[in-house]
Parts: sequence; C-alpha cells; structure tokens
Amino acid sequence: MKKLVLCGALLLAVAGSAFGQSPQKPGKWNVKMQMEIPGMPFKMPPINVDVCLTEEDLKDPQKSVPSDPKSKCTVNDYKVDGNTVTWSMECPKDKTKGNGEITFTDETYTGWMKMQVGEQEMTTKYTGTWKGECTKK
Repeated sequence: MKKLVLCGALLLAVAGSAFGQSPQKPGKWNVKMQMEIPGMPFKMPPINVDVCLTEEDLKDPQKSVPSDPKSKCTVNDYKVDGNTVTWSMECPKDKTKGNGEITFTDETYTGWMKMQVGEQEMTTKYTGTWKGECTKK
C-alpha cells in the first residue's frame, strides 16, 4: 500500500506535466491526497507531501513516475484541454492501472485518480497548493 501511495503522489506531481504545454507551473507544491478504498473498515487519513517540480520535470513525467524503478509504470493518453489534464497509467509489474484528471488554476489544483490494483479499486482525490520557488537542500 505504501508503494501505491508514493506512486500516486509522484504521478500526481507530474500529472500536469509532460508532453506539450503544461498548465502547471514549476516550483514547490503541497499535495494533499485522500484515498477511498471500498470495503475498508476505516477511512484512511489524508496524506500531505511537498513536491518540487522543475521546468524539466514538467516536460517528462516518466522521469518521476514511479520512484521505484522496479515498478516500471507508464503514463499514457496524456491530454491537455485548457487548464485540465487527463491521463491513464499502467504498472504491469504491480498489476495496477488507472486514469485521472486534474484541473489547475495559477496556484492550486484539484483532481482525482481511479486505480485498479489487482482486484481492488481505489479512488484518490487530490488538492494542490503552490508554495513558491523550490529551495535547494
């Protein structure tokens, strides 16, 4: 499950990136994810992560998805329509596939991603807030 969360976070971070003109701007983004898994006896707590995206990151999501190179996920059917991006993804090794949509404003976004992990379905809702320029560590 942890790998799936990380994959989802990284995919979201670059979902607005990739082939062509991205409506997402580079910089530090705070991403809040809320997962919903049918049949779970409890609601999973939201997850917050900070992600730094460069201009280069916004050109190629395959550089960031997933962080575990063994998963070998691919982003497909990437489309930009105004300030909304849609995509599908597949991780054959993890038997995972899904699709998603994110709508951007200058400094925020909202969206969702539906995943099929083996026999289990999962929906993740996202919100993002731009926090400024990335800082070097």
